[in-house]
Amino acid sequence: MENKDTITRREMVGGLGAGMLAMAVSPNLAMANQSDNPVNALDDPREKYPKPPFKSQSQPWPGLAGQMDPKPDHGENSYKGSGRLRGRKALITGGDSGMGRAAAIAYAREGADVAINYLPHEEPDAKEVIALIRKEGRKAVAIPGDLRSEDFCKKLVTDAVNILGGLDILVNNAGRQQTRASILELSTEDFDATLKTNMYAPFWIIKAAVPHLKPGSVIIATTSVQATDPSPDLYDYAQTKAATTNYVRSLAKQLASKGIRVNGVAPGPIWTALQVSGGATQEKLVKFGGDTPLGRPGQPAELASIYVQLAANDASYASGQIYGAAGGGGQP
Repeated sequence: MENKDTITRREMVGGLGAGMLAMAVSPNLAMANQSDNPVNALDDPREKYPKPPFKSQSQPWPGLAGQMDPKPDHGENSYKGSGRLRGRKALITGGDSGMGRAAAIAYAREGADVAINYLPHEEPDAKEVIALIRKEGRKAVAIPGDLRSEDFCKKLVTDAVNILGGLDILVNNAGRQQTRASILELSTEDFDATLKTNMYAPFWIIKAAVPHLKPGSVIIATTSVQATDPSPDLYDYAQTKAATTNYVRSLAKQLASKGIRVNGVAPGPIWTALQVSGGATQEKLVKFGGDTPLGRPGQPAELASIYVQLAANDASYASGQIYGAAGGGGQP
């Protein structure tokens, strides 16, 4: 007679497996229910950040992120590091706001010491960045000054190397952008200022920095979708970004023999102080980013991980590359 109370080994193992599976998916087990963990939650990229229309607003050049409405997100509260750049030493131009600020915050949280350059007028934004870097227990160096001066660019590198104790990440991010509807409205002084900020300064800085860069060091440039799809009102700025994209590819070949990688980041419309301080018309500002497939401008925080990846050792085969972030625009 069969004993119904007897459980076969096969039944026991099968039941145990089913029980373990039930435990693994049980919503009552916080450790197993990953949907309760916001780190694993999905973000709809269309709704993650503000969309146009934006408030009409303007500031004198170069503008302050802290006075924008809405304020840009540079990752102040969202970027989480994991030690990917521990012990590295970075110099970032335009590190007070925009992508430079996002990179500075991310680098510090990944374990790097960071020096930032900015114009003296941008001191309020820069102080916030310096405080955030120091909060991570990293060395923070503030070096204000005008990059249109070759002498200052040389001093910038010297000071960064001396205070940081070396240099192995250089981010040429600072840029000047002023909208002009017609070439007839663009003065020689304006044209010269844009070229000196966006083209001459990286040349001077890289030239001063290369003797300090060891194999494994990186140079990262901030270029733009304007390099390949220029707007009619950014005649001078677009030219400089085409040149930036080109120097990334040229310099990568030149410096490969030294073990130094060179790459670029090409943003689409990003919500930064560049836009409210003459970089866009008020008509364009109100609708800024609305013509992208995602229907909004990007935020600096959304590019931070790209700057980190390009600086990290595990990106060692990436050189001479341009990495885009354009909200679905398909550039560069």
